[in-house]
Amino acid sequence: MRSRSKNRDTNPELDITSFMNLMVILIPFLLLDAVFTQLAVLQVSMPNNGGAASADEKKPPLILEVMVYKDHFLVADRQTGPMKTIALNAKAQFDYAALNDYLRTIKTQYPLVTEASILLEQDTPYDHLIHTMDAVRIITSMETGKPAKYALFPDISIGDAPPDIGGAK
Repeated sequence: MRSRSKNRDTNPELDITSFMNLMVILIPFLLLDAVFTQLAVLQVSMPNNGGAASADEKKPPLILEVMVYKDHFLVADRQTGPMKTIALNAKAQFDYAALNDYLRTIKTQYPLVTEASILLEQDTPYDHLIHTMDAVRIITSMETGKPAKYALFPDISIGDAPPDIGGAK
């Protein structure tokens, strides 16, 4: 009986050296990794209904819509209709530079307008949406010798494009 009580009285020591080594390595790594991981969140909304405005309200000078179809862009004003069709470039790719240049000319005519709707066909690839959003949102200028980004139409809404009637011209 005496041997049983002797075994109960002894307290084994916990060896937490390996756990402490893990924490010494893991905590700084996680802290450093958190600094380099930054997510960009872009606020987008659904296009508002153009017919919902009452007759007393003053209509905005431009309600810009950029429609993305499988073979062209269509830039339009919701109130007046199509403004320009931008076809694929010589490499059969979307011409985001031409879209950005045309939107820059529109911005010079309507400097106070900040909203634009991007309307997409049903099976538009996500990559096309992102590049189109970049072309609509910002201008990259080289006036100072260094690339500088300026806002073009930063308030973006996303929706479904109407069926393409005319195609690329």
